[in-house]
Amino acid sequence: MSSLLVDNIGELVTNGAGEGPLGIRRDAAVLVEEGRVAWVGPAAYAPAADRRVDAAGAAVLPGFVDSHAHLVFAGDRAAEFAARMAGQPYTGGGIRTTVGATRAATDDELRATVRRLRGEALRQGTTTMEIKSGYGLTVADEARSLRIAAETSTETTFLGAHVVPAEYADRPDDYVGLVCGPMLAAAAPYAKWIDVFCERGAFDVDHARAILACGQAAGLGVRVHANQLGPGPGVQLGVELGAASVDHCTHLSDADVDALASTTTVATLLPGAEFSTRSPYPDARRLLDAGVTVALATDCNPGSSYTSSMPFCVALAVREMRMTPAEAVRAATLGGARALRRDDIGVLTPGARADLVVLDAPSYLHLAYRPGVPLIRQVLLNGVSQ
Repeated sequence: MSSLLVDNIGELVTNGAGEGPLGIRRDAAVLVEEGRVAWVGPAAYAPAADRRVDAAGAAVLPGFVDSHAHLVFAGDRAAEFAARMAGQPYTGGGIRTTVGATRAATDDELRATVRRLRGEALRQGTTTMEIKSGYGLTVADEARSLRIAAETSTETTFLGAHVVPAEYADRPDDYVGLVCGPMLAAAAPYAKWIDVFCERGAFDVDHARAILACGQAAGLGVRVHANQLGPGPGVQLGVELGAASVDHCTHLSDADVDALASTTTVATLLPGAEFSTRSPYPDARRLLDAGVTVALATDCNPGSSYTSSMPFCVALAVREMRMTPAEAVRAATLGGARALRRDDIGVLTPGARADLVVLDAPSYLHLAYRPGVPLIRQVLLNGVSQ
């Protein structure tokens, strides 16, 4: 059995037993066997191993878990971004622009975009990344989007209910029927989750409930885009259906916060979207103080958040959403794992997957303290250096 010892770790974030909310261990080591964490403890007592990685006193943390990303697309919406920076509000309408480009793209073109963005994310410490469909919006295009996504990630999400495509603009009921019927049947073999954009201009609560219920009946877990553009029923719907996560959560009532706090549904916050649309940031402090489990994710997509950088989102969460650096790092690792209902990632404890990030810094604090600086020195995915 091949083994690897990562030692001389100055500060180890385990999200398990240890100091503070991050379970920090100092002067630590991690033993990896067959892609899993086999032992964690003081470096002075580390067992022998076949190979060694010397962290040289740097900080080590679990790989980031990005639980919300839209990587299967074609085209560019840089002009839309420029228009927003000049004062045009974000309405979500640009999604249809990407739909047209995606439908026209070849499989290889879509595959190249997914691999490019996944590679970017991995170099920035993201070891698990959820990937949604949602830019095809036909039976064939949604199925191929998920088939391509599944080549890169086991966390794939069917988002046929992203928006109503132009050809169904006057027949939304017919489109919902398509999503619940032939489209779901074609997509489900490649998907683990189902998601709906429950928002004005997208899908109302009745349509969203029908689509999610069909997905559940097909064996898919539930996720919901909720309360991004304004107050609405999306959070309550997600809690009602036992969603793993409701995402965005920008405009919340007290009842929404209470509902989230009383369940295991995670509130996934996407500060890259607010940064890129000049919209109000979610009130993470309010959620955390109420006891809600919070995750951070990139929302990587070509229109409203074209970033693959979890360190950037950590820095935004601290600066703009009043999270402490420890809360932000926990949300970007363990929070993301909980949003995917996984207990084998987002932690560095015995039995967990050996996804580790070695920083070019002495502490996790530097992720927010030094925004925009490439601090990821080394990434291990299943114990293998990338």
